Amino acid sequence: MTGKGQGFGFGLGKMKELAEAFKKAQQVQEGAKRLQEELEQMEIQGESGGGLVKVIVSGNQEPKRVEISPDALGEGAEVLSDLVAVAMKEAYNKSTATMRERMEELTSGLELPGF
Repeated sequence: MTGKGQGFGFGLGKMKELAEAFKKAQQVQEGAKRLQEELEQMEIQGESGGGLVKVIVSGNQEPKRVEISPDALGEGAEVLSDLVAVAMKEAYNKSTATMRERMEELTSGLELPGF
C-alpha cells in the first residue's frame, strides 16, 4: 500500500519518462503513416525463368502487374504457371523483407517496456 500523497507511484521523473514515451510513440505513428504511403508507391519485382516472367508488387504486397515474355508462352501452361508462382513468391518475399526493414528503421531507438 502506498503512503499518503504518493498517488500511483509516479514521481515527476516517471511523468517525464511517460511524456517522452508518448512523444516517441506519436513520432512513430507519423512515421508509420508516411511509410505506408511510400510502400504503396514502391514497385518490387520478382522474376523467374531468367526474366521470362516478372511479377511486380507494391511495398505492402499489393499486386501491380505481371509481365510475361512471348518466349514463355511456348513453354506450355504448366511450366508457365510454375514460372508465375515462383516470380510471385520472390516478389512477395522481397516486399515483406522491405516492409520489415523499414519498420525496424522506424522503431529503432524506441524503448518500449515489455516488447
